[in-house]
Amino acid sequence: MEWMAAISIWMIPILICIILLYGTFKKIPTYETFVEGGKEGIEISFSIIPFLVGMLVAISVFRASGALDFLVELLRPVLTAIHVPPEILPLAIIRPISGTAALGMTSDLILSHGPDSFIGRLASTIQGSTDTTFYVLTVYFGAVGIKKMGDAVKVGLLADLVGLIAAIVVVVLVFGTK
Repeated sequence: MEWMAAISIWMIPILICIILLYGTFKKIPTYETFVEGGKEGIEISFSIIPFLVGMLVAISVFRASGALDFLVELLRPVLTAIHVPPEILPLAIIRPISGTAALGMTSDLILSHGPDSFIGRLASTIQGSTDTTFYVLTVYFGAVGIKKMGDAVKVGLLADLVGLIAAIVVVVLVFGTK
């Protein structure tokens, strides 16, 4: 196993050397190309900031307004009838919006109910089975100037719904409901 640790330590430096040697062999100005890439990275970072701030403000307003709690209470009877814990609904709603907020909710659920509880396992599985659709669309589509996102939103949310349903089914089949 020590050889695996040595490989993992040296993999990135070796990869960088291979890229530099390849660039030199192809007569590409590697340092100048690296600097240009760094400039582009900074420009992209600055162009993403307004979209990111807007998304974070929207999430904060949604949670602080009580709209999320209202929605959970509204859907509690339906969720209970289909044996889905209502505590999972905020995670299912926030996950397509923000990965960081969803990770915080997952951590809270695991702290409250335990990592080996049905809710803890379900929260963990949902965290890994869905994506941050609105975050991706807002930040990355906004950064490159894509204005028409309708189809991407539909497909992304459909994928999130399928991931959510699959997470519930798999956790129930593998671990049972309680």
